[in-house]
Amino acid sequence: MSLIRRTATATDGRVPARRSGTGRAVALLALVTLGALIPLLGPSAALHGTGEAAAPGAGGIGLLRAVLFAGLSVPLGELFVHRIARRLPGSPPERPSSWAPFATAAGFVAALGLASVVAAGDLIPHRLGQIDIGGLYGSRDGRLALLEVNAFLLAALCAFFRRPAAQVWPLAAVAVAEALRAHPATEQSPLVGSGLTLVHLTCAALWSGGLLHALRLLGLWHRDPAGAALLGRYARVAAVLLAAITATGVCSALRRMPSATVLDQLTTTAYGRTLLAKVFLVAAVALLALWARIRLRRAADPLTAYPPARAEVVALGAVVAVSGLLTALPLPIRWT
Repeated sequence: MSLIRRTATATDGRVPARRSGTGRAVALLALVTLGALIPLLGPSAALHGTGEAAAPGAGGIGLLRAVLFAGLSVPLGELFVHRIARRLPGSPPERPSSWAPFATAAGFVAALGLASVVAAGDLIPHRLGQIDIGGLYGSRDGRLALLEVNAFLLAALCAFFRRPAAQVWPLAAVAVAEALRAHPATEQSPLVGSGLTLVHLTCAALWSGGLLHALRLLGLWHRDPAGAALLGRYARVAAVLLAAITATGVCSALRRMPSATVLDQLTTTAYGRTLLAKVFLVAAVALLALWARIRLRRAADPLTAYPPARAEVVALGAVVAVSGLLTALPLPIRWT
């Protein structure tokens, strides 16, 4: 990722050079803008020619949910990688500044925006009078929305007051609330669906947020051998996370689209098209992860795994944006 200092190769032996603060800011702004365009412009592209209609404000809702997913992933990834780093013998004491306060604050704002949509009857509110805050307590979706708002607020307070370990519980509450929200009680076997979503979401957050923070540590530690060791340990855990993400994703897709109709719905429904795009992105991420792992094992300088790992982070950001879009699209019809 552009925020990470470049890693020198084995051929030149130089210390990684720092990029200017302006360059990092411009690169980050460009990536965030591109990521925001996916949920904002995605509904019209996905719905084109399907005969389906999206809910009002689908693009904005998709963007808010993508920000919520990112707000969950970054602090969880930091906690996950810090735990790995602490167990490395002889690891440098330096740690990059935490992004958790900003991520959880962004998650709180996104959760607040989504709660306002629920309070306005699942419509985008255009004035304060349309928001019925008291009505949130009277519905399942409203209570889950309030839980996410309060959980992110608590996580943000823990992050700002430097109590990182205490963030685990409110962030876990967000993941549980998201899993329950995605599977209403009217759905067939909703607890099974919620369980699959909870595992899928948690593993995806650890994978994406963990890799981002691992690369930040790698850039800070320069060419210390602990950097390669950290990346290697992360890669082993990431392989398990990818397997869990794949298994739960396939099961969830088959629950939405039965096997007899899945091929048709992947191309004729907005949900299916977006899911197919997400599958391609995850496949690209997996190939980049494999490339990084091969370099980590076989290259004379293990830190040559840094470039594909950096590309993997960018691709994972796109996956998060597409996931936000997916939640805002109409669910496919279960054909018989």
